[in-house]
Amino acid sequence: MSDGRIGGEASAAERAWSAFEGIVRGEQAPFFDATGPIAGARAPGRLDVMGGVADYSGSLVLEMPIAEAAYVAWQWREDRLFRVRSLDAANDGMDADVEVSLDVVIDANGRVRPVDEVRRALAANPRERWAAYVVGCYHVMAAAYTKVSDDGRVDARMGELGANILVRSDVPLGAGLSSSAALEVATMHALSAAAGIHPSDLTLAAWCQRVENQIVGAPCGIMDQVTSALGQSNALTVLRCQPHDLLGAQAIPTGWRFSGIDSRVKHSVGGSRYANARVGAFMGLKVIQLESGGKLLRNYLCRMSPAEFLEYRDMIPEEITGRQYSALYGRLPDTVTRVDPDTIYRPRACAEHPILENYRVHQFAGLMQVAELRRAERMEERQAGPDLTDEDRTLMEQAGELMYESHASYNERLNLGSPETDLIVQLVRDRGPARGLYGAKITGGGSGGTVAVLSEVGSADAEAALAEVCAEYERRTGTTPQRYSGSSPGAVAFGGRQILRG
Repeated sequence: MSDGRIGGEASAAERAWSAFEGIVRGEQAPFFDATGPIAGARAPGRLDVMGGVADYSGSLVLEMPIAEAAYVAWQWREDRLFRVRSLDAANDGMDADVEVSLDVVIDANGRVRPVDEVRRALAANPRERWAAYVVGCYHVMAAAYTKVSDDGRVDARMGELGANILVRSDVPLGAGLSSSAALEVATMHALSAAAGIHPSDLTLAAWCQRVENQIVGAPCGIMDQVTSALGQSNALTVLRCQPHDLLGAQAIPTGWRFSGIDSRVKHSVGGSRYANARVGAFMGLKVIQLESGGKLLRNYLCRMSPAEFLEYRDMIPEEITGRQYSALYGRLPDTVTRVDPDTIYRPRACAEHPILENYRVHQFAGLMQVAELRRAERMEERQAGPDLTDEDRTLMEQAGELMYESHASYNERLNLGSPETDLIVQLVRDRGPARGLYGAKITGGGSGGTVAVLSEVGSADAEAALAEVCAEYERRTGTTPQRYSGSSPGAVAFGGRQILRG
C-alpha cells in the first residue's frame, strides 16, 4: 500500500521488541541467573476477518496479524528446572512465577512422557495453568524430535537442561485475538533458536497447535498459529485449513481498513459452547460419510460445496444427544474432541455453518482481488486518485454484507454469539456506508471477544463513527471497549533474536 503504514508498523514492532530487550537486560536481569546466552522471539495476535470457527472443517480463512504481540526470552539452565515468569499473569489473577521440573516432561530414562501425563501435571494448579502453553512447547518439540532417534531418547543436552523463561504479552486474554497462539508461537520460536532445532515454518505452527490441542486441551483449529507465525504486516493470511495449505497473503486493498473492537466479554475456545459447535460439525460430517456410502472428504466438511451439502442436509439430525449419536453413528471422526452422552447437540446447523462460511470467504477474497485489480487498472490509465470510487464502495458494501451474514450464522447456527458483540455489530450497521463503516462480525471462537470491522482508511467521518460506536457501547453496557487497529509481521518474518546481556 502507498500510505506508509507497512514501514511504520514494522518500525513499531522493532520498538516494542527493543523495550522487551530492555526489560530482559534491566529489571529482569537477575532472573536470568544461568551462564548461557538468551534467545528471544515475538509473535503477534490475529484479527479473524473471515473464516473463524470453520477452520476445523477445512475452510479458507482470512486472518490479519495485529500490532499487539507476545514476547519470550529463553535461557538454558543446568538443573533440570523450568523457571517460567510472566510479567502479566498477576493482572489476570494467576501466579506470576511457576517452577516445573524437567521430570514432568522427560522420564528418568531420558524418554518423553506420554501427553496425558504431562497435561494432567501442568493442569494441577489452576493459578499456574498458563505455564502449560510454555512448557508444552518443550514437550511437543521433544516428542517430535525424538522420532528420528533409534532409541526414543531425547537429544542428550536438551533432555537434561531446564530453562529460565520470561514471558510478556500485550495481546489481551479472552479477547478473541488469539493470545494463546501468540504465546505458543513466540515460545516455540525462541525454543527453536535456543535448541538449534529449526522446523519448517508450517511445522512450527502445527507444533504450536498440538500444544493447544494436546497439552492445554483447547479444541482449536490451526489458523491462529499459522497467522501468528507466518503472517505479513498489513495483509491477510490466506489459509486453506486442510490441514494448513498456505495460499499466500492478500494485500489489503487501498482504502480498506480492518480493525477490532473488543467487547471486553472474555471468551474461551476451551468453553463448552465452542466444543459443542465443533462436535456438532463432526457429527454432521460422520452422517454424510455414512449416508454417502463412503464420501470421506478427508474429514473436511468444506470439501463439499453448498449444493452438494443440500443432498445430505435433511439426513443430519437437527438435535440429538451424545448418547443417541454414539448408538446410531459410532465414533466421532475427530481426534481432538469427545462426545458427551448427556449433551444435546445440533449437528445440522453446526455442519451447515462451515460450508456456507467457506463459500463466503471465497467470495470475500474475490472482492478484495477485484478491488486491487480495478485500482491497478486506474493507475495504468493515470486515473487513480486518493479517493474511493463508487465501484470501490460497492465492492466494500458487498464484502461488508458477507461479514454480517457470517455474524448472523455464529448466532443462529452455532450459538456462539453474545448480546455485547451483537450490540457492537448493530451500532456499526446503523452508521453504515454513509459514515464509512461497511461491515462487522464476531471473531474467532465467538461467545464474546472482539468484533472485526471493515471501514474506510483516512476518512475523518469513519473515524468519528467508530468513536461513536465505542461511546454508545460504553453508555449502554457500562463497559469501555478497546480498539485494535494496527498490524505487524509474524514471528518468522520478524525473526528469532539473541538478547545480549546489559
